[in-house]
Amino acid sequence: MSLSDAIRKRVAYFLKQKNMNLWKLFKASGVPISTLSAFMNERTELVQLDTLLHICEGFGITITEFFEDDIFLEAEQD
Repeated sequence: MSLSDAIRKRVAYFLKQKNMNLWKLFKASGVPISTLSAFMNERTELVQLDTLLHICEGFGITITEFFEDDIFLEAEQD
């Protein structure tokens, strides 16, 4: 699994955990809905670190909490 796929899975996990959709994440994070949608629908392969930080802020978590999952132990670099 690629790192981008692992990040997508974690975003999807937190969307479900926080009972959010991409629109709610956009409102909470300030990351444009087009950016979120393009990444989650695999039209964009990479996400910038500052964008990921804003996504984490939208979820109310730290970047450390985001990456605290065994899925990243198996992820290959893009």
